[in-house]
Amino acid sequence: MDKFRMIFQFLQSNQESFMNGICGIMALASAQMYSAFDFNCPCLPRYNLAYGLGILLVPPFILFLLGFVLNNNISMLAEEWRRPQGQRGKDQAVLRYMFCSMAQRAMIAPAVWVSVTLLDGKCITCAFCTLVPVETLGNASHPGLSQGEMKRVLARIPCKEIYNGQELIANEVAVRYLRCISQALGWCFVLLMTTLAFLVRSLRPCFTQAAFLKSRYWSHYIDIERKLFDETCAEHARSFAKVCIQQFFEGMSTDLAAARCHLPRKAPADAGEAAEKLLGITDQGTMNMALKSWHRCKPPLHLHPPALPSGNGWAGGGQPPTHPPVSRRETAAYYSRV
Repeated sequence: MDKFRMIFQFLQSNQESFMNGICGIMALASAQMYSAFDFNCPCLPRYNLAYGLGILLVPPFILFLLGFVLNNNISMLAEEWRRPQGQRGKDQAVLRYMFCSMAQRAMIAPAVWVSVTLLDGKCITCAFCTLVPVETLGNASHPGLSQGEMKRVLARIPCKEIYNGQELIANEVAVRYLRCISQALGWCFVLLMTTLAFLVRSLRPCFTQAAFLKSRYWSHYIDIERKLFDETCAEHARSFAKVCIQQFFEGMSTDLAAARCHLPRKAPADAGEAAEKLLGITDQGTMNMALKSWHRCKPPLHLHPPALPSGNGWAGGGQPPTHPPVSRRETAAYYSRV
């Protein structure tokens, strides 16, 4: 049990590295999912396009949402975005930075899926097989086929076992043509995503260094503040429960002692320590009010340090220390001794 607790604490302290690892695992899982996926094109003119584009776009969208769901900061972002203004203003730049950071990680698995799908070529072959240029690659003068019949024949190109249009266009020629286009799109997509990642990760801090540092600092602050608040609430709840349980058993022991004419035992020392951790909040209504106040009106980000001495006076408007008056004769006698 201690080992699992240490692992959990390590993951909490290294949340960014943990999320990067989760995104990498999701990227590998998306590639494995596509390789294990049984792709079956319907080979019908009305369904090929929907099926091919659906396999190309729907799973990446699901993986993108899953990347947000697995990120613990999504609830923190939503809470910060929807909370009332209160005494603390909301910086839109910080919210944008937090959303962009989560979106960058969530985009890894969908980008891998789209790249693998385009490089494989099955989806593009299924979706656009009816658009193969027969005039260029096949026999455009093939007699006896209307436009609808030609589309039905071309829709069977991905299904080699039922394709019956070799006189119109060779199946291997059409498949190679569509797969070549798909792989070209795949490599262009990989180049585009790599370039965008380079620009976002490398060049953005160079142009807006001050704003970037400010947004990153306050995003870290919001994350740490939320964790400390949860820890403080958990500690307060533990102390509150301990005192309530202790008082319950004290009351029971008092009733039993009164019935049996025995004096109740003294409360243990840890009950007093738990009561000190309650910080004056000792009932349910006050705790609910404190939690509601934290949500509605968080304290402003301005600390007030205690008054410190400055020169002959005191910082914060305090009065300087007073001394009894000294006469001229006492002053002259002092300097004569020196």
